[in-house]
Amino acid sequence: MSRNRKNIRLQGYDYSSKGLYFITICTKDREHYFGKIDNQKFEYSAIGGIAYTYWHEIPEHFTNLRLGEFIIMPNHIHGIIEIVSPPHGVDLQSSSELLAGTRHGVSPQLPKSTKNINEFGKTIPGSISTIIGQYKSSVTRWCNDNDFNFAWQSRFHDHIIRNEPEYNRIEQYIANNVANWREDKFFK
Repeated sequence: MSRNRKNIRLQGYDYSSKGLYFITICTKDREHYFGKIDNQKFEYSAIGGIAYTYWHEIPEHFTNLRLGEFIIMPNHIHGIIEIVSPPHGVDLQSSSELLAGTRHGVSPQLPKSTKNINEFGKTIPGSISTIIGQYKSSVTRWCNDNDFNFAWQSRFHDHIIRNEPEYNRIEQYIANNVANWREDKFFK
């Protein structure tokens, strides 16, 4: 494995700041660990059921966020996470550039600089990377404890949702994911 992996996060953006994030997490080699789709209906496996349950439990562990639309698919998860306030104990820049203007479906303008830039290798409490990392760890731990063969792709994809039309388009995409499975780029 190369130590010079490309950082896929937006440089200079504070991923613990208020806003909406579209998240995609894949299984390793896009294996169908979570279940199968038959007649446009999803049938959960045991691992898929745990992935679903643990996703719903994320706000119990991170009280500064809300979950939007999400879907568990055979080999990936799509979900919208809204960070509604700075995480407790994190000193975020309080400029209007960073904190003002957030409302349902709209994230603030991207800040030019912040105190909580997520540099490679540094974990920021309450950041999207921390939230997803803990979620993935919890699912993996359950699988290991219950003798299930399971692995995640090492990273995840995020997209910062910047406006309401974009939010609506992504929400619709997630809602229609099962029906459009055969045309999905993750179909294998």
